[in-house]
Amino acid sequence: MISRLLFPLALLFSIPALAQDSEAQPAASTAETENPIGWDPAMWELEDSDFTPEAGWHFGRLDNGMRYILRRNNRPEGTALVRMEIAAGSLDERDDERGYAHFVEHMAFNGSTNVPEGEMIKLLERLGLAFGADTNASTGFERTQYKLDLPRADEELLDTALMLMRETASELTITEEAVERERGVILSERRVRNTYSLKNVVDGLEFAYPGSLASKRLPIGTIETLEAANAAKLRAFWEREYVPASTVLVIVGDFDTAMVEVKIKERFASWEAAPSPDQPDAGPVNPDFSGETDIYLDPALSESVTLSRHAPYLDRPDTLEQRQQGLLRRVGARILGRRLQRLRRSEDPPFRSVNTGASNFFESGRTAQLTVSSDEGGWKRALDTAIDEYRRILLYGVSQAEIDEQLTNIRTGQENAVATSGTRSNRAFERQAFAIARGNNVPTDPASSLARFETFAPQVTPEAVLEAMLADQISLEDPLIRFSGKTAPEGGAEALREAVETAFSRALEAPKDTADAIFAYTDFGTPSEVISDSRTEELDIRTIRFANGVMLNLKQTDLQNDVINISLALDGGGMLNSREDPLAVELASLLPAGGLGQHSTDELQSILAGRSVGASFSAGARAFNSRASTTPRDFELQMQVMAAFLADPGFRPEGLGPWRKGLEDFFARIGRTPGSALGEAFGPALSDNDPRFSRQPIEAYRGLDYDHLRKVIAERMANGAIEIGIVGDFDEAEAIRFVANTFGAMPGREIQFREYNDERRERSFTNERGSRTITHKGEDDQAQLTFVWPTTDTSDWELSSRLSLLARVLRLELTDTLREELGQTYSPSANSRQSETYRGYGTFSIGAAIDVKEVEAARAAMLATISRLASDGPSQDTVDRARQPLLESLDNRLKTNRGWMGLVARAQSRPEDIARFLGTRERQEGITPAELQALAARYLAPADAVEFVVLPEAVVAHSAQD
Repeated sequence: MISRLLFPLALLFSIPALAQDSEAQPAASTAETENPIGWDPAMWELEDSDFTPEAGWHFGRLDNGMRYILRRNNRPEGTALVRMEIAAGSLDERDDERGYAHFVEHMAFNGSTNVPEGEMIKLLERLGLAFGADTNASTGFERTQYKLDLPRADEELLDTALMLMRETASELTITEEAVERERGVILSERRVRNTYSLKNVVDGLEFAYPGSLASKRLPIGTIETLEAANAAKLRAFWEREYVPASTVLVIVGDFDTAMVEVKIKERFASWEAAPSPDQPDAGPVNPDFSGETDIYLDPALSESVTLSRHAPYLDRPDTLEQRQQGLLRRVGARILGRRLQRLRRSEDPPFRSVNTGASNFFESGRTAQLTVSSDEGGWKRALDTAIDEYRRILLYGVSQAEIDEQLTNIRTGQENAVATSGTRSNRAFERQAFAIARGNNVPTDPASSLARFETFAPQVTPEAVLEAMLADQISLEDPLIRFSGKTAPEGGAEALREAVETAFSRALEAPKDTADAIFAYTDFGTPSEVISDSRTEELDIRTIRFANGVMLNLKQTDLQNDVINISLALDGGGMLNSREDPLAVELASLLPAGGLGQHSTDELQSILAGRSVGASFSAGARAFNSRASTTPRDFELQMQVMAAFLADPGFRPEGLGPWRKGLEDFFARIGRTPGSALGEAFGPALSDNDPRFSRQPIEAYRGLDYDHLRKVIAERMANGAIEIGIVGDFDEAEAIRFVANTFGAMPGREIQFREYNDERRERSFTNERGSRTITHKGEDDQAQLTFVWPTTDTSDWELSSRLSLLARVLRLELTDTLREELGQTYSPSANSRQSETYRGYGTFSIGAAIDVKEVEAARAAMLATISRLASDGPSQDTVDRARQPLLESLDNRLKTNRGWMGLVARAQSRPEDIARFLGTRERQEGITPAELQALAARYLAPADAVEFVVLPEAVVAHSAQD
């Protein structure tokens, strides 16, 4: 299948949550001093905190009021993050300014005093930052953030980053011409986001918080205010809101912080101070608002019921006592979640998901919610079950055994945080910095967090947990009830409220205790001998083979302390699918949900509490894959768990219960957006309806079960070649022993992965070229236009490198044409996808989401871009801008364990991957504009493309009538 069935989550309306009450779990760096520099809690509105940041932080404020947070860190080595956050979002807009915060964010990339219009992104691309991946911005209700991920921590790049942030802060030009061009881009973004999901969110906000500012201030704005925007109005908003006192600069990376501070002062000290406007109240939120019911219907929505009540805003100080109370509440919430999870793990679960809890709604109020998601028509059973468990825990409390399980898990998380503290990532420190910048809490060092936890853990008793939960409770008596789904509940609003009232008045029994068990999979037989042991010449990857055929590849790194990443590949995967049985391995990813022969999934969760182990399984194109991350302490157990799922999978029917519940909703959402409609049409159209690449009818999925999966994969599980890759902080001798005792102790198996040199590796590209119209059931103004060409597979490395760069070049060209010049689309795409599996198969595609009225204009622009590229070729500057971010990513790939795993996982069965990687930079650097021109002329002839025009059903029907 092109896309796997995913279990859809319940659709909830969004409420900004408080920072976690529990101890922060930061994840490391090189501390420069014994204490944080410049720490002043009043500067961050954290005077009520009992805590001080750990060593290594550097804080400051300029005379004009701008604040900054710096942290030196070397993971990934030689890189950095630069963030500028303005405390101005959509809540700061006036009635006639809706969408202006987001509009101004877009204008930041459209010219300033020292950077001509259209040059900011190009400047960054020349320095190796890809737009979207490394250069980005976001606008929310309360703030706007500008983001630069620096691939090199050198002073020149830092100077450029700070210059661009200052340009954004105070030097934007905001010309009328630029506003007009960007308006189309923003309207395109609004159009793409305007789906059934967003409309559900809006209705939820309007119902739960009637008359609130937040319900009227979605960051995307309204069509009326966006069309009325002009340079003067946008400038007025920008000048009013973008002031030093509203700005925080965060820089984390491999820089000397003293040097960075000097540069910040040089760049920003001259920014003129101005008053920081107060952000309006997001409310009102009325604690007395109750007893109302809302029924919201859409054919694409899952069935869901939300109960809610409001209370006054609760401002909890960041004190030791509050963190202790937060731990008690968290333990109680996790126990409730565990009980609900246990109910969901059944062959016929009463609900698909449950969410419950209370959080602040900005600073306007506090809301408690209980939300259940059910299969069609199952809302009452789902609601009854969830309310029973919610009430049961408040009536009868929790057991010590339940507390012990959760404390064990929390303790392990804190111990792991201590162990990894020396190699925390830039992003981990970024999260901590903004916890401080937004006045949420003071992240402290992992060791002190663990010490406080151990001191308080004995006081986490059933009585204390229940008391904390009751003290935090907002009664759901006479709640607001919101139903969303495809069809209205039988009996309507009255039936909903009657069901809730009955559920809350019903007598309940105390919860039953669960039995303990011991992990049953510690002996897999006599370990195999190692029959070969060598190292690769280029990257020093140790490659080992056991006598039973199992391959093991090892790479020790110091990139992340105390973390071990494990990859397992088992021959087979998608090669077991066929035209006769295209869904043969569709359920492979659900194999862990079926538990083990000796343990159900629920039992495993309790048995493995407090252990850093996991299990996954999926079907790749030619192999089944399993991934896990563990610690040296749990390394042996992790290998036992992975081996157990191969040797004795449980195939318990309850593993399919939640998946079956989601089938109807998944199929109901198909075609509800242009992207979904295109995704469904893509495979059948290009493969001439080959069932392996086409969505099957829902009946085919309903007919799937574990018995069929077992029959399909049993032979590969017993005999298929196995290759294991291990990367990270481990002892090689231990790794060899643990693998020998588990996978190495299994019966002998094939010693190499099969080639499958038959029809299973054949995939055709249709001969029916030309335009195809696809219909969708979304909004009437949404359309999508995509062109697809056949290319070839990945066997020719030079050709693959050129096609990859051509796609990057074309993405830049289309962005310049469709977005910057014409303002027709938010984000055009260009992709080269060459198959490693199917001989001679590959595709090259370009596409854009557009207004239905702009289809012909967009087609003309896209074809003109292709024609120009094929006839004239790209400029050297365009090629350089496309290539430099790729080269930077290549240079940084082996600075993470994940990057290493891409080469270690199959180092024996696919050694060519290493050679290919090592030669990529040289191949990319040698590509010329003339070669890309020739490539475009060779592969991208308009007559050779399959064109997909995705239009609304209503528009196509209307055209047919005309």
